[in-house]
Amino acid sequence: MNQVEKLLKSGLVELYVLGEASEKEASQIRLMARLHQEVRDVLQYTQKVFKEFSDKNAVTPDPVIKPFLMATIDYMQRLENGEMPSFPPELTKNSQIADFNDWLSRPDMQPSEGWSDIEAKIIGHTSQMTTAIVWIQHEAPPETHTDQLEHFLIVEGSCNVQLEGQDNFFHEGDYFTIPLHVSHTVLIVSDIPCKAIIQRVAV
Repeated sequence: MNQVEKLLKSGLVELYVLGEASEKEASQIRLMARLHQEVRDVLQYTQKVFKEFSDKNAVTPDPVIKPFLMATIDYMQRLENGEMPSFPPELTKNSQIADFNDWLSRPDMQPSEGWSDIEAKIIGHTSQMTTAIVWIQHEAPPETHTDQLEHFLIVEGSCNVQLEGQDNFFHEGDYFTIPLHVSHTVLIVSDIPCKAIIQRVAV
């Protein structure tokens, strides 16, 4: 078995394409690819196959995950910097926007500069309930809650909450609860982003 055949059977080409080869192994692959057309051909073919596999099996990340992860990090940093935990009132059909003025009026409770799609700021968290100010620019993708009731109160803008395809339109001051085990999608129907107090309560 010659040096080229030994290399191609070693699995190093695959490791190189995956970025898992050591620097010494990667240098060997690059050198052999410069010297041998057969190695270049196998390398290009392997890259093509891996890319096709990756594209075919790619999963589009849920656009809600990142803003709520960033909101959690922001909330933890605020507490570490001395902010005292706060306990917003529970949202009910009698809730008013004014009930949340202490948080809505804070300069640090605004979306970050250049935000897009979805932004969130947590204003209170316990083991049973998380309350956040949320801004949605265009839409929030379908979700189904199995262990948390989601209540919301519209602060600005308007939206259509589609429950399993049924339209439900909400405007400033409106309150609504998302039922458990029901798929829902939020579509913004106003010219401005929809701003809401959202509360998720464990059941």
